[in-house]
Amino acid sequence: MAFYCKRCAAERSEASRRRRGIRPQRKPSVPVAAGMKWCPDCGETKALEDFPRTGVERHTYCKPCHNERGRETRERLYGGSREYHLRRRYGIDQDMFNTLLELQDGLCAICGVPNPEHVDHDHRTGAVRGILCFNCNGGLGQFRDNIAHLERAITYLKGHTWQLVLIHPGVYQVRSPTWERLPSPSS
Repeated sequence: MAFYCKRCAAERSEASRRRRGIRPQRKPSVPVAAGMKWCPDCGETKALEDFPRTGVERHTYCKPCHNERGRETRERLYGGSREYHLRRRYGIDQDMFNTLLELQDGLCAICGVPNPEHVDHDHRTGAVRGILCFNCNGGLGQFRDNIAHLERAITYLKGHTWQLVLIHPGVYQVRSPTWERLPSPSS
């Protein structure tokens, strides 16, 4: 049981919003058809599919307006989407990223390519390990940070990489260290 009737409760809520500086709710000027929804930001009536889902219901604003509001919030609170991403995902800011990169002399911590842009972190603890280039970061991810898998990959590369072998002075042949171990097709 409510203390105020619906009309009085609505008036009190509206007065409270005004005192807090929240502007009045906009309402559509014409009734909205079934399967449609009105967006208060752009003032357009659109299909329900044009509004992002919030579980069972739909957001108040259409997708373009919803995305613009998100961009504006990220810019206002974090100074941009990069800063937002670094803080939310890794718990660091752009200054910390720049410090880590400076400690690595501006190079990828693994391959030494200049200007890496990807934060490497331990997936179990979330701790940031360093700054890597796209390929090195993806490679570690593909190996699931498993040292045993990486060691087997190194062993594989050492045994299967084609190399130049000197067979006579000035004459080289391209061979794999394991090539001689493979059975011939006629045997």
